[in-house]
Amino acid sequence: MNIPSDDIAWFEGGASHVGTDHPEIKTDGEGPARKVRLRAFGIGKYAITFSQFAEFVDQTGYVTDAERYGWSFVFRGLLERDNIPTPEILPWWTTLDGASWRSPLGPQSDWRSTPDHPVVHVSWNDARAYGAWAGGRLPTENEWEHAARGGAHKARYPWGDDEPSDTNAVHCNIWQGAFPETNLEADGYYGTAPVHSFPPNAAGLYNMAGNVWEWCEDLFRIRSLSARAKKRNAEALRENERVLKGGSFLCHHTVCWRYRIAARSGKQADNGTSNAGFRLAFDPD
Repeated sequence: MNIPSDDIAWFEGGASHVGTDHPEIKTDGEGPARKVRLRAFGIGKYAITFSQFAEFVDQTGYVTDAERYGWSFVFRGLLERDNIPTPEILPWWTTLDGASWRSPLGPQSDWRSTPDHPVVHVSWNDARAYGAWAGGRLPTENEWEHAARGGAHKARYPWGDDEPSDTNAVHCNIWQGAFPETNLEADGYYGTAPVHSFPPNAAGLYNMAGNVWEWCEDLFRIRSLSARAKKRNAEALRENERVLKGGSFLCHHTVCWRYRIAARSGKQADNGTSNAGFRLAFDPD
């Protein structure tokens, strides 16, 4: 195991629950609330950092999906702050040649400037490869939600039900202000934050809301018999979309209220972005 034992929180197996009966984004399949049963598992207290991922690459020679493709998705605001030209592909995203975990903002950048921040531009494929090397795996969505709540508790956020806002910015790294034009940075960060930032939840886990999206093992699926859900599920299966949890530094309740525990998203397994990373889960010996 390549993760220090003190950096892992362990949970006993047993009954728990996932989802919500009060979804904010119904089309994402946040509901309904349902009972689940979990086996004992451990999960990293922190997201995997750039420096940890660099050690993996140094020892294995692994090449990420973004490196093979030669580009990755970058939030345009990060580039504009450094006066980097940004072709407008999507409203606030651009496909940037040379962007990868090594060079998060393109060839002129270097991961060594933020070694303790969560590694980004890693796909689900990349995260699984790291997990196999480190003696772990990606958590299931059920495990991730249980861990984010600190156990079989009912809570909207990892810290409880206190709503973060543009002025109440003590809990997590999300957007404050008018997205995407103005980030007030009331939480202290425009982009990602170090993985040990902000108070941990009751189980000692950091940044289970905001900072970066976190890959889970599961195929993305909406639990509904509606025609719309069936169409979305067929698309997710065809594109091999995997679940992401936790939201990111780009989330704001007006545009992406997905930093709630029950919130979720799905992206293709080979997709890398400047706001997605991962943490590992572990099975008992």
